[in-house]
Amino acid sequence: MLIQSVFAAARDVLSPGLRRILWKSIGLTLALLFLVWLVLTRLLDSFLSSHDLSASYPILDSIAFFLAGFGLFIAFAYLLPAVSAIVAGYFLDDVAEVVERGSYPADPPGRALPFGKALLYALRFAGLVLVVNMFALLLFFIPGINIGVFFIANAYLLSREYFELAAGRFWPKEDVVRLRMQHRGTILAAGAVLAGLVLIPVLNLITPIFGAALMVHLHKRLTQDPATRAALRRNDQASIAQQSERI
Repeated sequence: MLIQSVFAAARDVLSPGLRRILWKSIGLTLALLFLVWLVLTRLLDSFLSSHDLSASYPILDSIAFFLAGFGLFIAFAYLLPAVSAIVAGYFLDDVAEVVERGSYPADPPGRALPFGKALLYALRFAGLVLVVNMFALLLFFIPGINIGVFFIANAYLLSREYFELAAGRFWPKEDVVRLRMQHRGTILAAGAVLAGLVLIPVLNLITPIFGAALMVHLHKRLTQDPATRAALRRNDQASIAQQSERI
């Protein structure tokens, strides 16, 4: 099931239907990373200038700039999952519509989240990813633990983010969480694929589009069972009935 979804998502990313969205996604990702780089370098330059290292200790000034450049490169690796979450929230409905229309034409299409709600959800989740990855960054100089913490944390966070966005087009929040917990092993394994992709330079730029397509396929495969779909529909109808009673 997971392997099939991975290969299907890889085909979709390179398909004509998603090519335009892919380039837009890469452009937005690079723009956000450039903005982060601009802010960090300005802060660093301000710090070094205020301490006037070049006048008193020119060697330390050179070392500081070297370490700062290396540090920014490392920081980008830890910031990319948060940037990916924002970009995924922005483009997920566009990706989902293309994948659903191309691979599942007989199924009812999903409902797109309102733009403001989708973006707010993505920003809120990106904040959580950022906090977790900043904690993981503190462990960077502990060999063996640093990559492990980064990988496990992002496998969980990315699996949760992408799956809930994809499944949320069809089911209420409570059902999405229930479905994710019911299949947490498979969904976490999909998150591990995304976390591994984040670690590969250049290829990690396609994470938002690949992740969105992957979770659309995985959600479809997890809900192919008629009993699962029937249970989700019953829960959906019960939720609507409860809302009607409150009104």
